[in-house]
Amino acid sequence: MPTEVIYNRIAMLRAERGISRRELAEALGVHYQTVGYLERGEYSPSLHLALRLAQYFEVTVEVIFSIAPFPRIGSEPAPRGASETAQPRMSS
Repeated sequence: MPTEVIYNRIAMLRAERGISRRELAEALGVHYQTVGYLERGEYSPSLHLALRLAQYFEVTVEVIFSIAPFPRIGSEPAPRGASETAQPRMSS
């Protein structure tokens, strides 16, 4: 039976916020190596830890974890109308 893969965005969320593995680990009450194992997908978190991560980053669990690979940044289609630049109106 193949092992189940859980994809995550922990490293991306950490980088966006400028947080080190050690800082995140201290906030969660885990060893900093655990954060590395989580980021590399070598360890699946308990439900409790997954919920604490979501609470820490102030996002839903689904923003952090998925059973399907996340789309690469920049590969997602832009929202409709996003390419149209709105021109500010000049008042006279």
